[in-house]
Amino acid sequence: MTVNVSDYLHAAASADPDGVALIEHRDTRREVTWRQFDEAVDAVARALSGRGLVAGQRVAVVMANRVDLPIAYYGILRGGMVAVPINPRSTTREIGRMLADSMARVVLCDEAGVSQVREALTDDHRVSVVVDGAEPRDDETSFERFLADASGAAPAAPADAEALAVVLYTSGTSGKPRGAMLTHRALIANTEQIARLTPPAMTPDDVCLGLLPMFHIYGLNCVLGQAVRQGATVVLVDGFDPSGLLDLIAAEGVTNLPLAPPVIAAWAGRDDLRAQLAHVTTILSGASALDADLAEAFRESSGHQIEQGYGLTETAPVIATTHGSPRDTDNHIKHGTVGRALPGIELRIVEGGGVDAAPGDPAEIWVRGDNLFSGYWPDGVDGPDADGWYPTGDVGYLDDDGDLTLVDRLRELVIVSGFNVYPFEVEDVIAEVDGVGQVAVVGLPDEETGEAVVAFVVPAGDAPDETTLLEAVDAHCRTRLARFKQPRRTIVVTGLPHSATGKVAKGRLRALARSETLGLDA
Repeated sequence: MTVNVSDYLHAAASADPDGVALIEHRDTRREVTWRQFDEAVDAVARALSGRGLVAGQRVAVVMANRVDLPIAYYGILRGGMVAVPINPRSTTREIGRMLADSMARVVLCDEAGVSQVREALTDDHRVSVVVDGAEPRDDETSFERFLADASGAAPAAPADAEALAVVLYTSGTSGKPRGAMLTHRALIANTEQIARLTPPAMTPDDVCLGLLPMFHIYGLNCVLGQAVRQGATVVLVDGFDPSGLLDLIAAEGVTNLPLAPPVIAAWAGRDDLRAQLAHVTTILSGASALDADLAEAFRESSGHQIEQGYGLTETAPVIATTHGSPRDTDNHIKHGTVGRALPGIELRIVEGGGVDAAPGDPAEIWVRGDNLFSGYWPDGVDGPDADGWYPTGDVGYLDDDGDLTLVDRLRELVIVSGFNVYPFEVEDVIAEVDGVGQVAVVGLPDEETGEAVVAFVVPAGDAPDETTLLEAVDAHCRTRLARFKQPRRTIVVTGLPHSATGKVAKGRLRALARSETLGLDA
C-alpha cells in the first residue's frame, strides 16, 4: 500500500530501472533513467537530514521546470519533510512572504528565482540556500555539491498517509493567499482516482509533455505525479515557444499533452499542427476554462479533440473530467460541460441555506473525497466540514447524466492562465501609487489566458495627467506583482459605482468594461 508519494518512484525504478524517466532540453538534452531518478531522490533526502531537518519541517522549491525540480520534490517527501513549491518568477515580496509564512528551513532554487530569494531573506529569517544552474555565493551551496555531500542512510519518513506532504499557496476565502495543506493521502487519492479512468488518461507507454509549471498543482500532481505512478516519460519544458515546442513534441515523440488554454489558443489554426501532433493520442486542458469555439477551432486544425477537466489546488487537483465521458453521435464531448466526477469523488450542488438545489438548477459546487486538502496552513482552518464536504466557491449544475457545467464563481478570484489572482492583492499595490484616489480590480474573459486583470483607477485631487498616472501605475505593478497578476488594462474613471450597502459594484464594472462605456459615476 502506498503511504508516501515517493513510493511510486521507487516502484517505477524497481520495475524499469533503465527506462527513461525525465528529459530536459536546456543548453543540451539531458536524460535521466528511473534508477538515476530514484538514487538522486535518496541523495536529496539524506542531504536534508544531514542539515538537521526532520520530518514535518518545510523545504521550499523555487525552480522552473527542469530535471532537478522533481528530484528535489520527491527527495523532500521521501525524507518526511514538507515541500513548498513557489513560482520562481514571483516578486521578491511574494517569495519573502511565502518563505516566512511557511517557516521554510531550506530553499532549493535555480537561476530563475535565486535573485528574488536572496533579496527576500533578512537577518530575521535566514535559511540555507541551495542554488541550481547559477553560481552560489560563499554562504550558499550548489545543487551538485548538495547531492555529493549526502551521506549516511536516508531518513525514515513516517509511514503515515495523513502526514503533510505539500503546502501550496493559493487564494483562500479571506482574499489573502494562504497555503493549502495537502497530505500524502490527498495526493495519492487523486493520483489513483485519475488512474481509474477508462480509457486511461496516461499509460506506461506515454511520453508526456511537462510544460505546465510544477510549482502549480496541475503540473505537480496531475502531470508529474501521474507520470511517475504510471512509469511514463516526462519531457520537461520551461517557457513556451509555439513553433519550437511543436518541433520538440514531434522530435521526442510526445504522445500525451496536458495543456492550459493559452497554449491551445496559440496553436489553433496552424497549418502544420496536424503533422506536428502526429504521435499524440491524448490532449487534456485544465487550469482555467476553455472556450468552446477555441476547442472546436483546435479540433479542426489538429484532428484532436481536447478533453477538459475541473479542479482546485484544494482537491489535489482534479474533481471532474470529460475523459471517458459519453460522446454524441459525432463523437464530440457534450457542449459546455467539464465531465463527470472522478471515481471516488462525490458532488453536491448546494443552495445558500445548505440544501441541495433542484436538479439542473445552478448553485455552489460542494465536493467530498479522499483527495481533499486538510485546510489552510498552519492550523487547518476552512477545510472540509465534519462530514467531509468542501464548498468550492464555484457555481455550476449537474445534468441528468451527472455531467457538471460551470456557471460562475462566488468568489472574485481571477484566474489568469490557470494561476489565481485575488483583486485584493492588486488593489493594495495600485493604491500605493501617488495620485491614485480609489481603485477596483476585476477579471474579464480573455481568449488567450482565460481571464485578464482589469483595474479601474479614480485619480486623487493632486493626481498628474492621465497618461502620467497610467505610466506610474504600470511601472509600480511591474516591480511589485508577478507578471500574470499585472493588469492587462488600467482605466482611469471619474468614480466607482457602489451598491446600496456601499460596496463597489464590480458586476457593473465588468459590464461597463465589456461595452467600453467607461465614463463612470460614483
